[in-house]
Amino acid sequence: MTPALFAYRLATRLAAPALGLVLQARASRGKEDILRLNERIARRLPPRRPGPLVWLHGASVGESRVLLELGRRLIAERPGLLLLFTSQTLTSAKLMGKEIPESAIHSMAPVDTPMAARRFMEHWRPDLCIFAEGEIWPNLIVDAGRAGARRALVNARMTEESAQGWERVKGLFRELIGSFDVILAADTDTGARLERLMGRAVRVPGNLKSAQSPPDGNPVEQARLSAGFINGRRCFVAASTHPGEEELFLDATERFTDAALIIVPRHPDRGDEIATLLKARRLPFARRSKGDVAGPRDRVILADTMGEMGLWLRLADVVYLGGGNAEGIGGHNPLEPVRLRKPVLTGPHVFNFASIMADLSARGLVRTVKDSGDLAAGLADPPVVHEQAVASLEAEADAPMLVTLAALLPMISRPLLEAQEPRP
Repeated sequence: MTPALFAYRLATRLAAPALGLVLQARASRGKEDILRLNERIARRLPPRRPGPLVWLHGASVGESRVLLELGRRLIAERPGLLLLFTSQTLTSAKLMGKEIPESAIHSMAPVDTPMAARRFMEHWRPDLCIFAEGEIWPNLIVDAGRAGARRALVNARMTEESAQGWERVKGLFRELIGSFDVILAADTDTGARLERLMGRAVRVPGNLKSAQSPPDGNPVEQARLSAGFINGRRCFVAASTHPGEEELFLDATERFTDAALIIVPRHPDRGDEIATLLKARRLPFARRSKGDVAGPRDRVILADTMGEMGLWLRLADVVYLGGGNAEGIGGHNPLEPVRLRKPVLTGPHVFNFASIMADLSARGLVRTVKDSGDLAAGLADPPVVHEQAVASLEAEADAPMLVTLAALLPMISRPLLEAQEPRP
């Protein structure tokens, strides 16, 4: 064990007694589900059913969506497989509650202390642990290895800043990630950084988000809103916005006085904040989370709910995708609106999707906007979505998922699953 890992395990062991108070305080601020705090310390967990189990962990909504699609593919290839999904945020927990497969379980991720990690592993006894993107939790990784579980890091993403931080504790990084059975990077930059840190080759199948199907939308509700709210107007949708991006969107749309606007914040708990902004600007709006019925006199729908992005994207004439004009976010997945044949405008700060954005920009499907003036110009004259360009994109989209499945499936053997099937 490296000195850095020893120090981390000691520090988290000493901090453990205070975590209960920290979690309670977070719950009081709406950052934790008070009814699920036991899951965060790996106590009173849902029962584990017999059979091989794959644990898939992602921090928030983006990673969870990737793992949901990966989980569905694993079940299709290995019927009878049990899946455990964990995540850390309330928004991802709500998503999982609606969308996980019938044979799967969702639990809040445990805090990364030695005791919680050990309880978690002893309870679930996973055969394979799959971590998504940048989820590196030393205690959980160590205890998974001690429990004999295979480990995989998929769709790995790492910024240069993070890589430089790991350079200072390269031995710790190699001890943790170097022991993984499978490491797959989402982009060539991440692949190069991982190779630099570990001193060995890393496969780069591409970003798994390219394989995600567009989210579903309720066609009845779509028709109702199209007739009752949009009512023949152009419709501009600001999707997955962060603080500051709603103001930019509203500034850009001032000139389009006859347009219907839909604002979909990345975090629905910001609804009160955005409602205050809309009131200050004297814009008539309907708030989705309050059950307001939007009509033609409303200028804006404040879509502060979860699980309805497919509906809002289908109503759009043009999509302004958030996360690219807010510092430190790194952009959001542009493929969902693109695959629905929607023109997409987004900001320049998209380091989490740099390769995808470059590709889509080269195909003419996405345009970068730096400020409200750029955004207004883009809304007036949006990118033209050519069917041939989207069809070509879709033909290539599943390749990263197929490479990932080919790497993971050999670690979930058919004989192991067949041994669990009841004999006639």
